[in-house]
Amino acid sequence: MDNLKDQVERGITTAYRKTIWRYFVCAVKEYQLIQPGDRVAVCVSGGKDSFLLAKCMQLLHRHSMVPFELHFLSMDPGFSPEKRRTMEETAEALGVPLHFFETDIFESIEAAKNSPCHVCASMRRGHLYKQAQLLGCNKIALGHHYDDVIETTMLSLLYGGEFKTMMPKLHSRNFEGMELIRPFYLVREEQVKSFVARFGIPVMTCACRVTKLEDGGKRKQVKQLIKDMKKTIPLVESSIFSSAQKVSLGAVLGWRMRDEGPFTSFLDVYGQDEG
Repeated sequence: MDNLKDQVERGITTAYRKTIWRYFVCAVKEYQLIQPGDRVAVCVSGGKDSFLLAKCMQLLHRHSMVPFELHFLSMDPGFSPEKRRTMEETAEALGVPLHFFETDIFESIEAAKNSPCHVCASMRRGHLYKQAQLLGCNKIALGHHYDDVIETTMLSLLYGGEFKTMMPKLHSRNFEGMELIRPFYLVREEQVKSFVARFGIPVMTCACRVTKLEDGGKRKQVKQLIKDMKKTIPLVESSIFSSAQKVSLGAVLGWRMRDEGPFTSFLDVYGQDEG
């Protein structure tokens, strides 16, 4: 009988070729996520998305005509010994060589009364960029998927009071020469869940001590909202996703080119395209 590594690799390119592999490759190509000579650090958190992304990236590296280097970076933000051991055993079974480093993020965010998840994500990203640079990488790859994209869009609209989405790639503002890429940008979460369940991959949910005391926060509320809307608007998910690709600047009150950049009001250009 094949081991877990072989089963997973075969499953990605056979049973899940149309629902995961194809969309993964499509995102890499459509958004030009990997260029010749790139050194990519795949960030593995121990969850379903990052472990599956790691395996897809391994297969891409093995079969792609584009030459690039691959590393697998894992941060221990304060795991219990049991969770750390489970993560290491899963990585070994999948054939993913993890480069671990330790931080005290869990202790730090216990003092963050407002938006602990946002604080955690920001701190994690900074540590990951720094460690990736030490490995000589110029990109980090995160496991955010299609559903994360549309949920983030709705979170921004409903709670942030502005329209913006989660981008497929971003240049780092604090780490020169570094870029963040999201190769699972077009992959649906339900397919990731199905894959992990089918092959019995032992993965972790969020191990944070703070959020375990909460009800899941705003993202959980938005996830449920989208689920409810889908009952009467079957294509609501694709509509939310498409809206970020079809923004009509002639029908918005204002816009800016980048975060924290200056806003342009529609009044600044009103009438310039008339007559």
